[in-house]
Amino acid sequence: MSVLSTNTENRRIAMLIDGDNAQPSLFKNMITEVNKYGIVTIRHIFGDWTESRMKSWKETLNTYAIQPIQQFSYTTGKNATDSALIIDAMDILYEGTVNSFCIVSSDSDYTRLATRIREKGLFVMGIGKKTTPRAFVNACEVFVYTENLLDEKDKEKVIGSLNKSKIDNIPDNLLSLLKNAFDTTVQDDGWAFLGMMGNRLRQLDPSFDSRTYGYKQLSQLIKAHADKFEINEKKSRGGPSLIYVKLRDNIAQ
Repeated sequence: MSVLSTNTENRRIAMLIDGDNAQPSLFKNMITEVNKYGIVTIRHIFGDWTESRMKSWKETLNTYAIQPIQQFSYTTGKNATDSALIIDAMDILYEGTVNSFCIVSSDSDYTRLATRIREKGLFVMGIGKKTTPRAFVNACEVFVYTENLLDEKDKEKVIGSLNKSKIDNIPDNLLSLLKNAFDTTVQDDGWAFLGMMGNRLRQLDPSFDSRTYGYKQLSQLIKAHADKFEINEKKSRGGPSLIYVKLRDNIAQ
């Protein structure tokens, strides 16, 4: 199978949902997030639809034209849903009808699946809880935490008000990640283009998301910590401003 372009405009995404590990109330926000990376052409959800707990998905299935795939739980304690999703993913992979995948689950059992798909040169995105094992997160090119997809009123119930979620003192692990992204994108003049830094941050940590720290955009996160970063914002004709970043002397060492 030939590897197709992975530019956002050309991505055709198969969205495969582990019904045992996903919330129907969040699907609207999930599909909105996935659409940032391409066009979702396949929507499959896996589970034992004879169980009462799966009934909560009924309205969402109808609204968003998601195809439910039945998988009986043959043995207690064994998750047959995982196997069904993996088999379906491999069938889709070799059919060649898509060039990208989104796996919705917090289960580490999909780590090898994500790795295998990426070995074929295809884009893989994951969506799951913050408790998702790091192995699965790192196997994806992009991983989005469901906590960052909550509506504001729901987010307040989980993590308190948005203002409280913002971090005044940038944590060491985040600062180290930002410094690494800066060091690998800095130009000869000592400035790094913020867009390039954002791409590198995802490469260094697929789960990086400014929303985790209470900011909708990376630029807002950087501007909120002006004691650590210098910012040079250049206006462009007919387009968004170009933002360049430099580490302050006391941080660059």
